[in-house]
Amino acid sequence: MNEPSTGTYLHGFSSTEQARLVKQARIAESTIFRNIDYTGAKRLLEVGSGVGAQTEILLRRFPELHATCVDLNEAQLAAAKENLGGMPWLKGRYTLQQADATDLPFEARSFDAAFLCWVLEHVPSPARVLNEVRRVLSPGAPVYITEVMNASFLLDPYSPNVWKYWMAFNDFQHESGGDPFVGAKLGNLLLAGGFRDVTTEIKTFHFDNREPARRKTMIAFWEELLLSAADQLIAAGCVTTEVVDGMRREMRDVQNDPDAVFFYSFVQARAVVY
Repeated sequence: MNEPSTGTYLHGFSSTEQARLVKQARIAESTIFRNIDYTGAKRLLEVGSGVGAQTEILLRRFPELHATCVDLNEAQLAAAKENLGGMPWLKGRYTLQQADATDLPFEARSFDAAFLCWVLEHVPSPARVLNEVRRVLSPGAPVYITEVMNASFLLDPYSPNVWKYWMAFNDFQHESGGDPFVGAKLGNLLLAGGFRDVTTEIKTFHFDNREPARRKTMIAFWEELLLSAADQLIAAGCVTTEVVDGMRREMRDVQNDPDAVFFYSFVQARAVVY
């Protein structure tokens, strides 16, 4: 994901976090890519491409695409080079480039599609990013944007340390210049940015006793996601080690609860450039 031009990236850039991003892409693939259609597109811009986890999925699902992947962070781009370089069938189908999403180094109308996933939540000015994306897209080009809506998270049984941690997690992201609720704002952002034919879809992870194995997998993954910010939250005085330890204990307890419920919704927007 694209690091903010200012502020602190919530999850950090460790090798553990980079591996988590690959896992996240695979867990969420069927939900994120349901209804995404780049048929007819050839030159795709991926903004905030991170470690290349979504890039592999894009190129696998849409064999006609060439992806130009931009990210601000050198460590993420190095990881993407290693990850994608280990897939020889993708050779020649992508370009990795360091760039600021608010000042893209491309001529107008350079691309005929764009993809952003879990990016705008981390940037101080989503509007500036979208203005740049629109500038470099050709008329008729589709853009798909997938973003968080963190107010939707629910975990049952009730877990007080998880909620304390989750509130601190969102506060820290907001105070660092991000927006943990940006998904609900995508429609307004795209309209204000001059995009047309704007649509939004609410996508949901909802796991209960109907799918116990997937529920357990998701709760375990969610613990990894939360822990990716623990060191920064402790250092900033947002949470105590006791809260972190309690959160981990409660997540394990819920993961093994025979009647647990996990719920999280996010937003995917589609728009077109004219």
